[in-house]
Amino acid sequence: MTKKNIKLQSDIPAIRTVMMPSDTNPMGSIFGGRILSLIDLAAGVHARSVAPKRYVTKIMREVNFIAPVSVGDLVSFYTKTVKLGTTSIAIRVDVEVHRGVDLVEVVSVTSAEVVMVAVDDQKRPIAIL
Repeated sequence: MTKKNIKLQSDIPAIRTVMMPSDTNPMGSIFGGRILSLIDLAAGVHARSVAPKRYVTKIMREVNFIAPVSVGDLVSFYTKTVKLGTTSIAIRVDVEVHRGVDLVEVVSVTSAEVVMVAVDDQKRPIAIL
């Protein structure tokens, strides 16, 4: 079997998950840190779809939470390449939730730009392509 790069479509989320009670803070909404972790994960999935390498996160830019996430929300993380460098890739991650029993209410939650760097086994930067 030959290896083939998978190109993720921007209208298909890199990851999608349902928020559970274990993800909540004392105020009853989902921890911002949990969303940040999932943004990082989505960016990593996207980077590997562009070029199958090992990546580390260098920067997460301008994360602005504009709406809370609640238990039961279906959270989608949409990604797209912003810039492809020699050893790094900048990825835009847009986060939205579908909420309600029928999941028809769609709310934009946050977005971020994540820069991932391809690394070798010794964690040194390597060329992506």
